[in-house]
Amino acid sequence: MDRYYKYGWIALLIAMVGDIVVSLVLPLFYKEYSCLKMSISALGNPQSPVRIPFNIWMLLEGFLFLAAIPSIHRLYRPVSTGLTYTVIIAVVVFAIGACICTCFFSVNETKEVVTVASQIHGVGSVIGFMLFLFVPLFIAILSFKSGDRSFGVIYIISFILAMIFFVLFVMSDKSEFADTLINNEGLWQRLNLVFMYFPFLMVSIKCIKKY
Repeated sequence: MDRYYKYGWIALLIAMVGDIVVSLVLPLFYKEYSCLKMSISALGNPQSPVRIPFNIWMLLEGFLFLAAIPSIHRLYRPVSTGLTYTVIIAVVVFAIGACICTCFFSVNETKEVVTVASQIHGVGSVIGFMLFLFVPLFIAILSFKSGDRSFGVIYIISFILAMIFFVLFVMSDKSEFADTLINNEGLWQRLNLVFMYFPFLMVSIKCIKKY
């Protein structure tokens, strides 16, 4: 039975590592795309030459996150029921709103063009990211509760960094920062993902080794 929970952690690890790797590899085949200036979602816009592999990946990524739910529940349920279900809700909403919905509702190449699909995508992504943003904090608290203080501190730092880069990501869209360092939407989003995923990356690796 343990190996099935191991598969859940493997799925979670693939989802997170794959998200970063795909966001860096696909731009190599999209000349007009800038990893520094453009959001990851722009890889799936209707004019993108990599929209099909990107959208397929986003669908797969969403299901990989959902596949990890039983493993997350088994690990953290004995520590705190409330926090466990809070983390699960955040993961589910992120998987559906920020991943699966992205496959079916894409943004446009420029933000000046607004469609129903881009609006649905925007709402799903914002809600998904806002909830998942607090997952590192919840995992830190769960680590403290289970007596793993050293990793708890590391996860708190990861949460703070993720929050900082998320704020920069939001600010990068403002016109007053157009000619400043802050105007690097793609960079801040990728750094946000790295630190937002980091606690679960560590937990996944530990659990895979354990099983």
